[in-house]
Amino acid sequence: MRRRGALPVAFGGLFPNSRQFRISELTGTTTNSLRGLAVTPGNGLGGKVLTMSRPISVVDYPSSRAISHEYDAAVGAESLRSMLAVPVVVRGRVRGVLYGALRQPLALGDRALNAAMEAVRELEQSLAVREEAQRLITVAQQPPDADPAMWEEVREAHGDLRALAQQVTDPQLKERILRACGRLARASSGGGAGDTAARPGVELSPREVDVLACVASGATNSAAADRLGLRPETVKSYLRSSMRKLGAHTRLHAVVEARRAGLLP
Repeated sequence: MRRRGALPVAFGGLFPNSRQFRISELTGTTTNSLRGLAVTPGNGLGGKVLTMSRPISVVDYPSSRAISHEYDAAVGAESLRSMLAVPVVVRGRVRGVLYGALRQPLALGDRALNAAMEAVRELEQSLAVREEAQRLITVAQQPPDADPAMWEEVREAHGDLRALAQQVTDPQLKERILRACGRLARASSGGGAGDTAARPGVELSPREVDVLACVASGATNSAAADRLGLRPETVKSYLRSSMRKLGAHTRLHAVVEARRAGLLP
């Protein structure tokens, strides 16, 4: 956000509970006055953002009448004047706040706000993916003979998660998500050695597995293309190659064989 929005200071924190959050991540600061600061709903700029669930900016924090001033000492120690704050919202719930600030009382333009919004959207996506990955890992720990209805939900979520993985820029997070997908596939089939190879003679590329996961959830080629960010013709190509490798003659047959091979849950 600092690079994109020409903001010398950026900081923020996430909610561990519903009562308050602490500022835990900071860049561009020169003191420790803000580190660990507990922000409660309604108080200060961040607290107002939490309450209203929308971005808010002030030109001069110390003199602003639009906010309360419980945190003036911490802000003043860092010599911050102009400031904006953006809520981090996941599944309709505010999960934290991201701030950007200047040490001069200047109006923040669209560049700063757009940079903050872009950074928040990336964070929201990462949080949503992490939560879904953790949920699926928890489900994968259930015995293979668990409720069939639950496994249908898992199969649909597995396809969504593989599609989300292609949008994640953090390579470590992406690898964690794909490992979770592989674990789900193995848990439901009772075998398989990995996410892209399950038995001798059967090896699908990650994208071929992505396409089959969409097909397994009932998606058309067009819908699968939208979910995966591919062209419909590309989806058809991946589907044909996976069917050939699996020895399948229809889409449904390919899904069945992929499940037997431990490639899909």
